[in-house]
Amino acid sequence: MTSAPAAPGFDLSSATGRARAYADYLWNDHAYLRLGFSNAHWISDELVRTNQPWPHQLAAWKARGVRTVINLRGGFDASFHALEKDACKRLGLELVDFTITSREVPSRDRVLGAKRLFETIAYPALMHCKSGADRAGIMSVLYMHFRKGRTIREAMDQLHLRYLHVRQGKTGVLDYTFERYLQEGEPAGMSFLDWVQSPMYDPPGMKAKFRAGMIGSLLTEKLLRRE
Repeated sequence: MTSAPAAPGFDLSSATGRARAYADYLWNDHAYLRLGFSNAHWISDELVRTNQPWPHQLAAWKARGVRTVINLRGGFDASFHALEKDACKRLGLELVDFTITSREVPSRDRVLGAKRLFETIAYPALMHCKSGADRAGIMSVLYMHFRKGRTIREAMDQLHLRYLHVRQGKTGVLDYTFERYLQEGEPAGMSFLDWVQSPMYDPPGMKAKFRAGMIGSLLTEKLLRRE
């Protein structure tokens, strides 16, 4: 969990700077695709997962009781983060930055950090990446397991096509992470947390063994251009 610096490239203190940020956000961050589609799903009575919200959407979520916004993208020098940080400050929302990637096996520190995150934030909360499909997906698995007590097998339902997650491409490495636990850790009687903290958990080695499907990779990397 980090407190992000101000975005140096987008000064929102002037009308010109704000317009520049919105223009970049609209086109370079593909925000026009998210004006009428938020890919929003309440996965419990205290946590909703979405794609990158517009400032006016954050206001709507605040009106629905959301207290904390979790940004999974990083992007501290990007237009989306400048606008999000500004909106959260104006609305009185707590903004938490917890960067995670969609094409890597998460490090041990990331997994343990996610557990701490879900134990300490103020709820109700909103959690987002860019599309609400992959990074929001793996974090939703960890939330359902660590906070709601679901088994990994049950929680993996958060990595599903109905959330626009495509497991056949490079983003399938997220599914593979949990599949390895079900193949190695669970049969050995280990909890997921014990497995992650054991020498069996080897993110570089696991990624090296993962193989993405060609068609799925074409979809996520070329057509959808997932972040």
